[in-house]
Amino acid sequence: MSGPVPEFSRPVPLTRVGAGPFRQEIAASEAERAALVQRFGLISLARLNAVVELAREAGGTILLTAEFAGEFEQECVAKLEPVAGSVEGGFALRYGPPEAELETSGDDDPAFEPLSGEMIDIGEAVAQEFSLSLPPFPRAADAAVEADLEEPNGDGPFAGLARLAGRKPD
Repeated sequence: MSGPVPEFSRPVPLTRVGAGPFRQEIAASEAERAALVQRFGLISLARLNAVVELAREAGGTILLTAEFAGEFEQECVAKLEPVAGSVEGGFALRYGPPEAELETSGDDDPAFEPLSGEMIDIGEAVAQEFSLSLPPFPRAADAAVEADLEEPNGDGPFAGLARLAGRKPD
């Protein structure tokens, strides 16, 4: 593995995945959670844990399935105050040689990840899926958005463009 080691790294050598599935429970340590806070722009990360399973498939691919849960705080986009949140989710990824992607790329199939080396980092897979499940615009419960949805003259949202074009909207 080249480059920096991910904050929540749990590499599993492919030799550990035999005829039967390999199953592991993982949880981020305090130091790993602190590093993930920095990576994902959180205020805090109280918990991130997962149950991950790797299973060999026909054709030389390996299917990763996982269920994860996390508790965190983000900054409210309106009031800049802490907003507590939690997520639970599941995902599946299929790992294999790059040429295997062409054979397994159906609409209902799990996302494909090319294998590079002799291991799969299940912690990094969980961290990436956790980040995708975070609310993109966290908002405190009392942070109301006040918008004037009524058009002042009732001409609709394209009235200004119509006036520029020299005609009134229909």
